[in-house]
Amino acid sequence: MFEALREQNVAYFSMEIGLNDDIHTYSGGLGVLAGDTVRSSADLKIPLVAVTLVSKRGYFKQEITDDGNQIEHSDEWEPSNFMKLLPVEVMVKIQNRDVKVKAWLYEVKSITGGMTPVLFLDTDLEGNAQEDREITFFLYGGDEEYRLKQELVLGIGGVRMLDALGTKIRRYHLNEGHSSFLALELLRRHNMDVNWVRNMCIFTTHTPIEAGHDKFPYELVEEVMGQFIPLETLKKLGGHDRLNMTRLALNLSEYVNGVAKRHRDSSRAMFPGYAIHAITNGIHSYTWTCESFRKLYDKYLLGWANEPELLVRVDAIPNEEVWQAHREAKIGLINHVNNTTNADMDYDTLTIGFARRATGYKRANLIFSDLEKLRKINRKGKMQIVFAGKAHPKDGTGKEMMREVSSCIKQLRGEIQMVYMEDYGMDLAAKMISGVDLWLNTPQSPLEASGTSGMKAVHNGVVNFSVLDGWWVEGWIEGVTGWAIGPHPNEVVTNEERKARELDDLYNKLEYVIVPLFYQRRDRWIESMKNSIGKLAHYFNSHRMMLRYVIEAYL
Repeated sequence: MFEALREQNVAYFSMEIGLNDDIHTYSGGLGVLAGDTVRSSADLKIPLVAVTLVSKRGYFKQEITDDGNQIEHSDEWEPSNFMKLLPVEVMVKIQNRDVKVKAWLYEVKSITGGMTPVLFLDTDLEGNAQEDREITFFLYGGDEEYRLKQELVLGIGGVRMLDALGTKIRRYHLNEGHSSFLALELLRRHNMDVNWVRNMCIFTTHTPIEAGHDKFPYELVEEVMGQFIPLETLKKLGGHDRLNMTRLALNLSEYVNGVAKRHRDSSRAMFPGYAIHAITNGIHSYTWTCESFRKLYDKYLLGWANEPELLVRVDAIPNEEVWQAHREAKIGLINHVNNTTNADMDYDTLTIGFARRATGYKRANLIFSDLEKLRKINRKGKMQIVFAGKAHPKDGTGKEMMREVSSCIKQLRGEIQMVYMEDYGMDLAAKMISGVDLWLNTPQSPLEASGTSGMKAVHNGVVNFSVLDGWWVEGWIEGVTGWAIGPHPNEVVTNEERKARELDDLYNKLEYVIVPLFYQRRDRWIESMKNSIGKLAHYFNSHRMMLRYVIEAYL
């Protein structure tokens, strides 16, 4: 057990890691991406160990009322059912108390023979004060103080745990700013040598808006972590007004990257003076490819699972077999929707999917901007829409958007079949991204850092219809791999003009391009499906992503 850990030399720190629906340690895209990072590392035998928090009370289980109100329920899980508690203990000083930290070990094993260990840090230990035992209970729960404590356990506790286990780490990869305290621990250990620490650290930022970066008042920082390093030094590294965890990571990392080319550009504008690179996200091809397409790829593209670049040869697969594989996935989704709701959807109708974190800028309600236009399109060719997504418990705007979507679903009942599925997670995501015909994405540009659900969709031959933001700017070829909503990012337009053109594209392309193509030109539709696979899935995968990290950052 310990020998396997000692062989790893890249440490990947992430506040959340999504491994499967039974391990409730993720809330959305960041955690699912981290899970795909771990899986590809195992497949490619990259010597990486991942570090996160155990979050044994989970994020939350979602219930949606008839009025679209979100109710959050506890989502507890038992780590001992999935992993082993290691017999090693470290201490982290919090509010002048020694807080004990242990780690659960989960091993992600690959059929290639590779294995990636994941450490889940836990403070729910005898001898800790009750408030300290609860630090690793809730993912993104509590107030500023609770979050600060969690980030101390993740960063400082994580480094100390790896050291106690005898690992010889060459590079520390900070997946978002939550783990930035690990760099302070390294700084203290190495005589405040900033250059040495920078040489050890890699930082990936995922947040394209200033408000999304964790910031803590220095009064709270001093009260919770004491004089871990001199306050003036901390202010030079993390910002003078408040401790900005992103700025701390930027100042203590040699290699910094955004998660798409467009996100790199917005990050450079947000943090001028820093060399910020781009490694566009990817998804784990085998995990997110449905069973019917796995069988199809196994038949025609042997070895695709560990060499997803082979998907570029999708033209070798007959059209009718591509359609049949999609049909099987669609039947599975529609059956699941009908069995869990009263949606009464059918297999032959053009089915649109929209599943995102329910927050304002994702704009799940954009398609309802003009109900009469939506009705008109539906009269030309019937549509049905499946929605899903959780709002953060404190996100009032996101919750209001869910209520608005629910209201529109009611208004259109009997005309357009629609449903908002409860408790969006990895299992439901897998059904949706393979079972719909069209994947809709309408973020407010430029607020989508990358987005990965559309990448999952293309692995299953599902076509994208999206605002040109995040990864889609790189993947979009109009009418070939899918369709754009609104102007290109390089066009200089006012917000009002942008919104007007987005709505024009949304409704006009649905009415005059997408609906006719689906119903009247099935051969052309299947061609778009194959283009999605051959021109996008072969590239937008986490194997390619991880090889880029190895070459540019880890070596």
